[in-house]
Amino acid sequence: MQLIIGGAFQGKKEYVKTMQGFEEKEMTDGADASYEDIFSCGCLYHFHEWIRARLLEGRDLDDLEKELSVRNPDIVLVSNELGYGVVPVDAFDRKYREAVGRICTRMAAAAKRVVRVTCGIGTVIKDA
Repeated sequence: MQLIIGGAFQGKKEYVKTMQGFEEKEMTDGADASYEDIFSCGCLYHFHEWIRARLLEGRDLDDLEKELSVRNPDIVLVSNELGYGVVPVDAFDRKYREAVGRICTRMAAAAKRVVRVTCGIGTVIKDA
C-alpha cells in the first residue's frame, strides 16, 4: 500500500500518474466509489471523499487498514490533508475531519511508502 497526501490542488493526482505510471482510466475517484471499490482498484484518489461517504453510511472504518492490507495490499491511496484549516462549526464536519486524520495516520503506519506532495513535488516521508 502507498499513501500520497498533500493539500488541495497540490498536484497529487498528476504526481501519481507520472511517478506510478497510472493512466486516468486506471484511477478510481473516491467521491464516486462504493465501499467495495477500494478493495479492487489500483489507485483511489479523493480518499478523503471516500471516507466521508462511508461515514454518512454509518460504516465502521476502525480496521480499514488491516482489511485493505489483506484484500488490496498494492493500492495507491491519494488523500487531501484536512487538518490544517479552520475547525468546522458543523459537528459532522469536525467528526469527518478527525476521521480522515486518524484513518490516514493508520494507513501511513501500514503503508510501505508515504509521499507528501506540495506544488507538484513529492517528498518521500516513509519508504519501507
